[in-house]
Amino acid sequence: MNEIIREWISKAEADFATATRKSAARPDPNYDAVCFHAQQCAEKYLKALLINRGVTPPKTHDLVALSRLLEPVCFEWRWPVADLRLLTQAAVVFRYPGEFAEQEEAVAAMDACTRLRSRLRELIGV
Repeated sequence: MNEIIREWISKAEADFATATRKSAARPDPNYDAVCFHAQQCAEKYLKALLINRGVTPPKTHDLVALSRLLEPVCFEWRWPVADLRLLTQAAVVFRYPGEFAEQEEAVAAMDACTRLRSRLRELIGV
């Protein structure tokens, strides 16, 4: 594993830790931040696996697009599009005024992120 992949993983883990802390914070969990950092963790792991497989990832936050780039170079890769869309939307929708994530959205984002993170770490060999 090269240094660039290690850096992507380190940044992904920092996002995972932030999402985990924000979801556990009491009395005021920041569900918007949970959703954002859950998506960021998944995005960075997807990009790390792309680099691991010889593909330079584009500058996009769209997890479905990143997943589609992985399919031809990582035959073991398959993931439910619904999870990828949920995370992509969770990161974008709640970043603007007038929209706020609730506990339900944050729990769903963390669940999808946790499962995705586990599979991507396995494929990268972490």
